Amino acid sequence: MARRAACTSGSTTCWCVFDEPGKLHDIERLDAQAADPDLWNDPERAQSVLKSLADLRADLAPWQEVREQLGEAIGLLDLMEGEEDSEVLADVMESVRDVRMRLDKLEFQLTLSGPYDRANAILSIYAGAGGTDAQDWADMLLRMYLRWAERRGFKTDTYDLSSGEEAGIKSVTIDISGPFAFGYLKSERGVHRLVRQSPFDASHRRHTSFSLVEVMPDVETDGQVQIGSDEVKFEAYRSGGPGGQNVNKVSTAVRLTHIPTGIVVTCQTERSQLQNRENAMRILRAKLLEIEAARAEAERLSLRGAHVEAGWGNQIRSYVVHPYNMVKDLRTGYETSDPNGVLDGELDGFMDAYLTWSIGGDEAS
Repeated sequence: MARRAACTSGSTTCWCVFDEPGKLHDIERLDAQAADPDLWNDPERAQSVLKSLADLRADLAPWQEVREQLGEAIGLLDLMEGEEDSEVLADVMESVRDVRMRLDKLEFQLTLSGPYDRANAILSIYAGAGGTDAQDWADMLLRMYLRWAERRGFKTDTYDLSSGEEAGIKSVTIDISGPFAFGYLKSERGVHRLVRQSPFDASHRRHTSFSLVEVMPDVETDGQVQIGSDEVKFEAYRSGGPGGQNVNKVSTAVRLTHIPTGIVVTCQTERSQLQNRENAMRILRAKLLEIEAARAEAERLSLRGAHVEAGWGNQIRSYVVHPYNMVKDLRTGYETSDPNGVLDGELDGFMDAYLTWSIGGDEAS
């Protein structure tokens, strides 16, 4: 079964093909490799083979289920043998509608074809200009993404959190684990702007707050990222936040400094220093991978003669709750008048619009 999906943005149409025979061939090839007793002589390669095999089977299974469901519906129609049976016909129509909905979802998922779209995501939020309001805004964004993950059944872990002096948070880094987590969340990268009446202003004046959201793929290993032991400075310190006696009295928190780039990563939420160090290395690896991807994309755009923006400073979305209600994505033009729903995790419309827009606009994933 080869399935073709059309993703349209403006006047641009991108066709994506689901190649079942090709995937079956790859599964057969990887099955043969997995059965080789010598495979585990190289544990890293063995894990890569097994992961690729699991990913291919996960890709194939829903398409096969849809085909089986459609076959069952056709079988019910054949059983009618030309006789009208309203009850059977109603069951068939309901099954066909379900197939159509599942196909629409699967076809759209074909747009998530970037090299790391399937990966889990490491998401960081940093309070920007706006003082206490901005720190409260960062906390609101954190809740928004946690609610979005909860709605999808994704698992979340907090790696590092710095609380604000009066309210909210200065920064936070979380891991979001689930199918295509990075593929969807990459739409959230950039500056988020909030306009509201400040709850921290006695006069309830209107304030504008900014927070930066970074999203990186969580990859255990990647050939593009090589980190030498002499490139990382390791420091252990006592956690300053809540977490129990062990966390606060023992030096379990970890700070890693990548000497060549100056990137600093902290992790303090686990009771084990070893676990914090492993998580910090995952964040560092993701940051370096993102830098490399940004460098490659800047070079590609430069060769095309396109304008290249430096850094993360672009505002991507505005959330307005006073003097009117609106959330608008400034890249895609997608908007809604329900900011409460958005802040409660209803982000799928924005993510879907971004994926369609990014294909039409030749945006790098």
